[in-house]
Amino acid sequence: MFTIAVFLVCAASCVATSAAGAAVGPQLNNNQLYKFSYSTEVLVDRAQGSKEGSAGYKISSDVDVNLVWRDPSNKDEQLIQLKISNVRADPVSHRSEKKNVLHGTTTETLLGKTRLAALTKPFFVHLRNGKVKAFYSYWAEPAIIKNLKRGVSSLLQLQLKTGKVIENDVSGRCTVAYKAENNQVTRTKFLESCTSAETGFTTHSQVLGVTRKSSSITVFTLEDGFIRSAVSEERHSLAVNAHRSAAAKVVSRQSFTLVGTEAGPLEIAGKDAAVVVKSIDAKIAAVGIKAEKITAQCKTCPSLFEHWQALQKKLEPESLSKAAAPRSFLALIHSIRKATKNDILQMLKSASKTSIPQVVDAVTSAQTTASLDAMLEFLNFTDAKGTVLQERFVYACGFASHPNERMLQTMLDISKSRIGSPDIKESVVIIMGALVHKLCQKGGCNLPTVVEVKKMILEGPDSTQEESEVQMFLLALKNSLLPEAIPIFTKYTESEVGAYSTIALTSLQRYDVSLMTDEVKKTVNRIYHQNRRIYEKNVRAAAADVILSSKPSYMEIKNLLLSIGHLPHEMNKYMLSKIRDILRFHMPASKVLRQVMRDMISHNYDRFSKFGSSSAYSGFMAQSVDVTSTYSLDILYSGSGILRRSNMNIYGASKGAVLHGLQVAIEAQGLESLIAATPDEGEGDLDSFAGMSALLFDVQLRPVTFFKGYSDLMSKMFSMTGEPMNVVKGLILLTDHSEVIQLQSGLKASAEFQGGLAIDISGGMEISLWYRESKTSVNNRGALVISGNLTVDMDFMSAGLEVSFETEASLDFITTVQFSEYPFLVCMQMDKATFPISNYLKKHESLSSGKSVVTQKSKKLLVPGSEFPLHQENSNMCKKVFDSSW
Repeated sequence: MFTIAVFLVCAASCVATSAAGAAVGPQLNNNQLYKFSYSTEVLVDRAQGSKEGSAGYKISSDVDVNLVWRDPSNKDEQLIQLKISNVRADPVSHRSEKKNVLHGTTTETLLGKTRLAALTKPFFVHLRNGKVKAFYSYWAEPAIIKNLKRGVSSLLQLQLKTGKVIENDVSGRCTVAYKAENNQVTRTKFLESCTSAETGFTTHSQVLGVTRKSSSITVFTLEDGFIRSAVSEERHSLAVNAHRSAAAKVVSRQSFTLVGTEAGPLEIAGKDAAVVVKSIDAKIAAVGIKAEKITAQCKTCPSLFEHWQALQKKLEPESLSKAAAPRSFLALIHSIRKATKNDILQMLKSASKTSIPQVVDAVTSAQTTASLDAMLEFLNFTDAKGTVLQERFVYACGFASHPNERMLQTMLDISKSRIGSPDIKESVVIIMGALVHKLCQKGGCNLPTVVEVKKMILEGPDSTQEESEVQMFLLALKNSLLPEAIPIFTKYTESEVGAYSTIALTSLQRYDVSLMTDEVKKTVNRIYHQNRRIYEKNVRAAAADVILSSKPSYMEIKNLLLSIGHLPHEMNKYMLSKIRDILRFHMPASKVLRQVMRDMISHNYDRFSKFGSSSAYSGFMAQSVDVTSTYSLDILYSGSGILRRSNMNIYGASKGAVLHGLQVAIEAQGLESLIAATPDEGEGDLDSFAGMSALLFDVQLRPVTFFKGYSDLMSKMFSMTGEPMNVVKGLILLTDHSEVIQLQSGLKASAEFQGGLAIDISGGMEISLWYRESKTSVNNRGALVISGNLTVDMDFMSAGLEVSFETEASLDFITTVQFSEYPFLVCMQMDKATFPISNYLKKHESLSSGKSVVTQKSKKLLVPGSEFPLHQENSNMCKKVFDSSW
């Protein structure tokens, strides 16, 4: 106890010595008035723009500063009064009269008498050891005025010693580093650490997301213990990761310079700072140094219904392949996010039959409480005739950029209620898995609804005997990517139902390699090598894909190579193509593969000269600094020449993150009886079936069936029109980023980046017994718009920038098979049509009076169409197919 007492006495003595000794923060002299000139400017521009071409404005004033009260026992505890006067507003750079939105205005006409009077009223800052302990002003003042005063006050906060601290200022609660040298102190604010009341949202996908880089540096010059000058520069640049030309920046500068001193008022005696402030003016109160939220109201904006009427024609089905569709989609989402439930319902009820699906996409993508409530009131899930709108709603929830627990709860409630269509029931459960994954990514895995849904889908496969329901739960687990689902998938890989095995194996392939346990690897190898029983070819092919993508060992690769030559003919060819593709494309398994191929038993002419038509090929769609896009085409045929599995994938990679943008898989089985052919090993008892499954932007959708069973096959054969069947059609909100950037000057910058996609994916399968030819097609049509908006709005004055990128494209994948002889002829084609790319830049400055100045630029180009290269063997085969057709 004695030791502790001595320590406390010493500590108190040290504190007292510090207070009486060197100053910790800036100190003002009594009876002295410090006269400063102050200016703050803000500019917005594209990322590489210069000050001269930027939109923005500059506010200048004089500021008088004097000491009001000091704690007698601590000279570093002071109450300081600041008074702003002679306020001026100017363009951020030289403008001609025509382009100067401020020409002809005065400060009073710009701000208005009330705001100007509030800005010039005195305010107080309570400093303790160089840190702002309290900020005093009038509660009744407009929030923007108090924020501007807070911006000036933030320039009084500094410490005179080098070190890192956490401070509160107008930006929020931030980590700050000080570096003191002679009479200069540099303050670096780590803006990514700042926490404030205003929070935004962003897309969960890194590839589709937005990156912000920020910096804030203030340099103080000191003289006689107080600030001689303070110069601050703060920068924020935002860019869409997948297309960095869609980028914008905001730069904020402050300058606070001492121009002279003169005799000022004497200190006021008082118990503490709060008492002294009260004695000066009872209406002044401690209002907090952190910035207040400002809600901007648009007086000239059209209502939601008016906006919808203006956009309706651009959202008709025939316009979905044009950039105007996603552009209108994004604009409509902006309006919906500000609308009430009744306004949204009015729009939904007024839409035409052809445009209503697109309206459902927009309302659901808005992701507000009002929009979700409106959709639930509008849709009737017990109606089996309303499946189109119901499924558009469900899919839009699956693609949601920032879903919350309530959206998942809504899906859960729908799944438990009576649903008129079994297809909608399946879609709801499958999409619940995608929502679980997105919520878990945001740290919400332990939310009550997430826990309930996890339990439901994890127990689902074993809770039913219905094949369709088992598949439904397995697909939901595939979307969820829950680590707890890996043992379930491992179990179902060895199922006697081929569809279960395929779903389970393709699901395992989506997991991180680190989660592939020895038990998983043993099971997958057992399936491929058929150690326990015979499996269908497409199941074995899926097992091989899992092995090759999960850091295979030397022996796993060796056993795979040794199996070639003992497989069915087309399986031999498929595996050879897969091996060659891995080597050519330098995939992760290529290093071990090359080591194994040094062994002549594993790698020899006999093994690597197997013929057939099945293939696997990967290539680059596009390579840029921002994103690398790759594609892969895997096709497996039966020994009779009929398609068994076709799998097209498109991936996007950016900064180490990978997005599975698209997967379209077509599967067929049991069709050998059509041409009197013998089924392959293990496939003699399979029912006739053909269907297509799509995965879009990491979300697995409900599979579509072309036909199932021999009688259904025959009816479809004779009624086949050759027209493709729609798999997914609609508008998707890809990128969705919104945030308010609080600047140190007290101003706020609002940043919104959105990316909208209009997409139409369809597929078909034709079989001609007369010509002994089959054709499968996957058609992708789409239009993409990415837009970014960065605005600094002071209510009475606004400056902003809009950047946008637009394109329209189509991609077709067609496979033609002629099975009149063996080896049969197979031709694969992957074509993209000529497509336009447009970039737009718009800068605007406006006043509350309605006066505005707008400048616009655009750049357009055409990218010629082309056929994506596949392997040389395919080119030779296509030549034969077209020659024989001719």
